[in-house]
Amino acid sequence: MTDYAVGDIQGCYEPLQRVLEKVGFDPAQDCLWVVGDIINRGPESLQSLRFVRSLGSSARVVLGNHDLHLLALVFNNQQPKRKDTLEQILEAADAVDLIDWLRMQPLAYYDLDRDLFMSHAGLPHIWSVPQALAYATEVSAVIGSSDAHAYFEHMYGNQPERWSSALTGTDRWRVITNYLTRMRFIAADGTLELTAKEDGNTGPAGFQPWFSYPRPQDQTRVVFGHWAALKGETQSERFIGLDTGCVWGGAMTLMNLDTGERSSCDCGR
Repeated sequence: MTDYAVGDIQGCYEPLQRVLEKVGFDPAQDCLWVVGDIINRGPESLQSLRFVRSLGSSARVVLGNHDLHLLALVFNNQQPKRKDTLEQILEAADAVDLIDWLRMQPLAYYDLDRDLFMSHAGLPHIWSVPQALAYATEVSAVIGSSDAHAYFEHMYGNQPERWSSALTGTDRWRVITNYLTRMRFIAADGTLELTAKEDGNTGPAGFQPWFSYPRPQDQTRVVFGHWAALKGETQSERFIGLDTGCVWGGAMTLMNLDTGERSSCDCGR
């Protein structure tokens, strides 16, 4: 049995299948970790979502910001944005089943044996792994509850910029979501900068890539996606960036979680 992790799929079903075929992925014995953003912007969001769901227990999935965006469209009856490619999902005969499955996926996952943490955007240095898992579970419980409408109504926004345990309600849910699904640059005190999308070498003054801060409290490896401009480069074996921009004409990247070997296929459009 081999565990692989794959970067942001974003509706790029055909490249996903090519890279899985390249390593001989077999869902009967292998497992696929999905770093979030299964859907949106690419041409085959419905096929991508159906495929990942079909893997059942052979997949480990966390939600990304695009996955949450789809849920927000459903729960708030909003119209898709101009660049969204979600209509096929919303109009599919199995849309209800797909949405119900998606909303049950967590925001973070942790493998104790490997000491390996996964979320879409990463792990802020101001949180320990147990804290991050607890906060992720807190938000997941809201998404799966009758409070989901309130959560998605107030999910969008860049405030509060910094975590505080005193936060409550929708402000608390929003900032937890932002750390786990939107984070790129962060200040030493935990303040988020959520507008910059450039690579880690050219960030805004006073902010650094979230993975650049020392964390003497643990040696946990972190698997994440979300940041295509990095092209998978973090300069650290501990922080594993797998979004290599397939939907933007880059590559779909897959990594063997035990050997560290990466496989990729070109997604030139």
